[in-house]
Amino acid sequence: MQHAALKPGGVVIAQEYRVNKRIRAREVRLIDADGAQLGIVPLREALKIAEERGLDLVEVASNAKPPVCRIMDYGKFKYQQSKKHTHRKTLEVKEVKVRPQIDKHDLELKIKHIVRFLEAGNKAKVTMFFRGREIVRPELGMKVFHRIIEQLDDKYNIENRPRLEGKSITMIVAPK
Repeated sequence: MQHAALKPGGVVIAQEYRVNKRIRAREVRLIDADGAQLGIVPLREALKIAEERGLDLVEVASNAKPPVCRIMDYGKFKYQQSKKHTHRKTLEVKEVKVRPQIDKHDLELKIKHIVRFLEAGNKAKVTMFFRGREIVRPELGMKVFHRIIEQLDDKYNIENRPRLEGKSITMIVAPK
């Protein structure tokens, strides 16, 4: 009935449309093969028009009142739909780990890694783990995150601002 749905993991599931005799409505809103609206017509008349043109009548919006049907070559449409979804790039989340006592040069290197991941079209997750007594001073960790944000904020989206969760601080940065 609908078009393709995406399952977790990027797997495309093709969902079937109702075609020709499988359409159950009495009347339909008919759209011509070139996209022109022909108005609301009885189902029999819509099937007749599609048959005269040597094409199929496909129900594209079953939830509408009345359902929307389009005159098209269904085989060609299914082929185009399958091609459309094969080139989908899976978005990865790359992780960069930093420490609260990170040196200035090391932080610059980590920021370069983050920028490289973002330029490649991936998201970047910045994680800081506190060991032992470092958790007593989370503001030191937040200072590191603020330095990262200063350099990335204008060019990239900060999806999740840094927040303390247990013994770690995490932040997610995405390309604009």
